Amino acid sequence: MAKNFKAWPKDWPKSLNYPEIPIYAFLDQTAIRVPNRLAIIFGGMELTYKELKELTDRFAAALADLGVRKGDRVAIHLPNCPQFAIAYYATLRLGGIFTPLSPLLAPPEAAYQLNDSGAETLISLDLLFPGISSVIPETKVRRVITTSIADCFNAVSAPLKPIGKLEVPDTIDMASLLKQYEPHTEEVSIDVTRDLAHLAYTGGTTGLSKGVMLTHANVVANVLQFGNWFSGAQIEMVDGVLKPVYPPGVDPVKDRPIVQDQETALVVVPWFHAMGTVGYLNNPIFGGITMVVFPRFDPREYIEAVGKYRATMLGGAPQLYIPLVNLPDFKSYDLSGIKFAGSGAAPLALPVLEKMHEAFSGMVVEAYGLTECTMGATSNPPDRASVRPGSVGIPVFDTELKVVDLDTGKDLPPGEEGEICIRGPQVMQGYWNKPEETANVLKNGWLFTGDIGREDEGGYFFITDRKKDMIIYKGYNVYPREIEEVIFKHPAVQQCAVVGKPDLEVGESPVAFVELKQGVQATGDEILEFTNSKIAHYKKIRDVIFLEAIPVSGAGKVLKKELRERLKQG
Repeated sequence: MAKNFKAWPKDWPKSLNYPEIPIYAFLDQTAIRVPNRLAIIFGGMELTYKELKELTDRFAAALADLGVRKGDRVAIHLPNCPQFAIAYYATLRLGGIFTPLSPLLAPPEAAYQLNDSGAETLISLDLLFPGISSVIPETKVRRVITTSIADCFNAVSAPLKPIGKLEVPDTIDMASLLKQYEPHTEEVSIDVTRDLAHLAYTGGTTGLSKGVMLTHANVVANVLQFGNWFSGAQIEMVDGVLKPVYPPGVDPVKDRPIVQDQETALVVVPWFHAMGTVGYLNNPIFGGITMVVFPRFDPREYIEAVGKYRATMLGGAPQLYIPLVNLPDFKSYDLSGIKFAGSGAAPLALPVLEKMHEAFSGMVVEAYGLTECTMGATSNPPDRASVRPGSVGIPVFDTELKVVDLDTGKDLPPGEEGEICIRGPQVMQGYWNKPEETANVLKNGWLFTGDIGREDEGGYFFITDRKKDMIIYKGYNVYPREIEEVIFKHPAVQQCAVVGKPDLEVGESPVAFVELKQGVQATGDEILEFTNSKIAHYKKIRDVIFLEAIPVSGAGKVLKKELRERLKQG
């Protein structure tokens, strides 16, 4: 089935050029083009693109001296902060493989990911590392580098930033390394189509999380696909420099919604997530955007930053916008300068979309993707009039989507629901050390997502259900099987099932249905305490409902649809 171009933006190229460059070239190019433009603003601290590149090169030299070599996995266990960006690009510059370690993981989860990836280097925060330090001896980690938010503030501003630096014994101090080493100059040969850049972990309905293998070419392609989606430029490499090329007569400042080297974005999407790494770190770096970076989300602080920094771009999951529009004085804030607000990870409720559209004349654009396709595959077109509420948009440059029958795998026509499949240069190489699971989702060049949706006659796609049982809590993917395996370990539990309860504030809350063993007693609080002490905060079950018997099909499969209906009925 041919790609439907009915809704394709006028004058936009239908295919892009993809230069064979490593990911860190985006930072190098921007540092040369606009060296004195601010790259990162963090709590008042400012770094220009030139300064960010130098710090990256210094840290690369330090890592090389510590023994990090091409192909080594480097785990970054940090919230959004300048040190994350520095460590990320330094790792890639050495040919290392970036593996994000979410600060939200419980110690056993962190240990599993470190061991599965084989990471020998861990970069962590002084406030976070003590929480997982007990499991480090169980892993292959040989060196731990720690940093502190306090390192971002000087002595003069310290009274206004009451954050003390904690001593972390038996670790290497990142700030000292940056001071000690001169910028790295040795070039590491990178085959962008073969060498891995990211090993990002994603959960699964079948149990433990899986490492998604992404090459430099995968990530570069996805950055260019979304970076150019709002500029409509073709990319050419001229004398080693990336150049945007526009159709004759197009003024990129007047005729395009997003302008290179002129925008300011508020960045709170976690960089340890695919949407953050690609959409809210690499994309801004590629576009010369000034990033106002937040380590955590506070609705009041975030909305006040719009005027303070004259922001033109926002982005995140729906759970970012819901508390914003629900602020009592939301309408009193001047958001007229916002050109673009991106939304992904979960459906954006129409009432929220309407309030955002009332607040500014720019675009609120929903998109769709998953870690297995680097970050994104579709987006609504880059103008307000073409945004279709409820839709995740159309496939971006050089990306195809199709809908297939769940049972037969046969292609379905527009209007019919089935499994969404994706083909494009951003699709992963496979799962790390899991050939069977790779073969289950990569078939003849297509990524079978497990997501259910449909295409309309205009080429817009709609996601009508997610991977069968996945829960999305505040934009985070929560896989019930992981939680169920913990609950099953409770000595009183005979059977259990975890499903999502719709919640306007957080998206969905995990709720456990529990069937106790005959003659054995347990309270809901006991199950909650037993389970939640062993899993990450965002995965915690919020309620326990006891049933005499968990409903199952004739084949013995838990009927979660019935349980979800039960929750809706109260």
